[in-house]
Amino acid sequence: MKTLLRIILLGAGAIAFFAGSAGAQQMAKFPTKPVRMIIPYAPGGATDITARQLQTKISDLWGQPVIVDNRAGASGNIALELAARSAPDGYTLFVGNVSTNAINETTFKSLKVKPSRDLTGVTNLIQLPHLWVVNPSIPASTLKELVQYVKQSGKRLNYGSAGVGAYPHLDAVKFLKLAGIEMTHVPYKGGAAQMIPGIIGNEVQFMFINMASSLPHIRTGRIKPLAITTDKR
Repeated sequence: MKTLLRIILLGAGAIAFFAGSAGAQQMAKFPTKPVRMIIPYAPGGATDITARQLQTKISDLWGQPVIVDNRAGASGNIALELAARSAPDGYTLFVGNVSTNAINETTFKSLKVKPSRDLTGVTNLIQLPHLWVVNPSIPASTLKELVQYVKQSGKRLNYGSAGVGAYPHLDAVKFLKLAGIEMTHVPYKGGAAQMIPGIIGNEVQFMFINMASSLPHIRTGRIKPLAITTDKR
């Protein structure tokens, strides 16, 4: 499972980035008012951190405020629908990941918008490796040891995700099925920013999470890594 978190910038119309949609003269005047940047998760996760770094840069470049709007919930669909229904004038940007930008439109039948149809891709911002991590109370240092512990102890562990249908949930389901073990799913609507306190506080004991959100807590010993989605550990 060589999963990398791709955080991608989308826009409602995105005329700020594509001159062909409005002409060079209109582009020269853009933007003339603040731009909203919608984030589908709570503050503190990798998507939010990336967006806020971008916010400062493009605000300085454009000479207009870029306002971050965190709209967590429903596996990112609340923010996704808000962005897709915004005016197609380039003044609304959406910073999402593989869940909001690709997976959700195929897994949620109730979702009335589709990023592939209703939003315009701007650029791939960043790619991050992921980690399988556990609470330090779990006596395992590898995925193999974790599977053995669950099978031998008979304990029912909890695993966290960024919401039902989000990629951390789907990857965990696939792993558990392949390993032949069961755990209880605990979804966090705020994404990594809420998943981290959950595993530190032992509300959940296992999760699949990006390195940017987890590394500071791994270094302090509050989270224990078992495996990484890169060739080298």
